[in-house]
Amino acid sequence: MTARDDIAAMVFIAEMYGVQLDQLALVAGVSPDRARALTARWQKAGHIDSARLGPGPSWVWATRAGLNACGMKYTATPPALSRLAHIRAVNAVRLALAGTATFRDANAFWRSERRIRARRGVGIRGHLPDAEVHWPDESALAWAGECWAVEAELTPKTVARTAAIMREMLTRTGDYGCPAADAFVPGSRPRHARALYVCAPAALGTVTRALGEIGGALAARIEIRALPAGAVAP
Repeated sequence: MTARDDIAAMVFIAEMYGVQLDQLALVAGVSPDRARALTARWQKAGHIDSARLGPGPSWVWATRAGLNACGMKYTATPPALSRLAHIRAVNAVRLALAGTATFRDANAFWRSERRIRARRGVGIRGHLPDAEVHWPDESALAWAGECWAVEAELTPKTVARTAAIMREMLTRTGDYGCPAADAFVPGSRPRHARALYVCAPAALGTVTRALGEIGGALAARIEIRALPAGAVAP
C-alpha cells in the first residue's frame, strides 16, 4: 500500500463519517489482517479512533488530528449509533460504484453527504441526498457532465414523503448552500440529471410506489437498484 493509497483511505474514513474494518479492507485494497494493522498504526499516530459500536466488526473514524491531516474542517465525532446501518449501506454503495471500470475510467467524483452538509450552511432547509456522483465533462460517456443524486434506502418512509423527496431532488437547480432564490429556478437546468435509489427489500415497495406516483418525465430520471453485497454488517 503506497502513501497515496494511505491518504485515500483516510479521506474515505473522514468523508463517510466512519467505516467498519471489513469495509476498510476493501477501501484500502488489503487483507482484513492488514486493515487491522493499518488501524493500529493510524490510531497510534492519533489520526483515528476505533471501537465496537454495533453489530459486526469495529468502527474507525477520524479524530481532529486525522481531519486536519486530510485538510477537512468537519466536526470530529464518532458515527452516530442511530445511523450505523445507514452509513454502512452508503459505504457499500460507494465501494460498489467506485469499483466499476466505468467510474474509474471516467474519473468520476463521489461527493459525500458530509461534504454536502459542510457546504450547506446553517438554517437552510430541505432534503440532502446521501451523496452526489459527478461525471466529468471530458469523459466519453453518454451521461458526461451529469450530476446524479444517490439515495440508500434501508427502511420505508411513507409513499408521500418518498415522492416529495424525489420531486425535490429532481427539480432542484442550485447547489446545496446556494441562495434560496437559486435553489429552484423554473426553466433552469436541473442540478440532478438522475436519482439513483439503492434499496433494501424492506424499502423497495415504497420506493417503487412513489416512482409510480410521480410518473412522467421525472420518473424516467429515477433508477432503482438493490443494495450491493456487504451493505449489511456481518
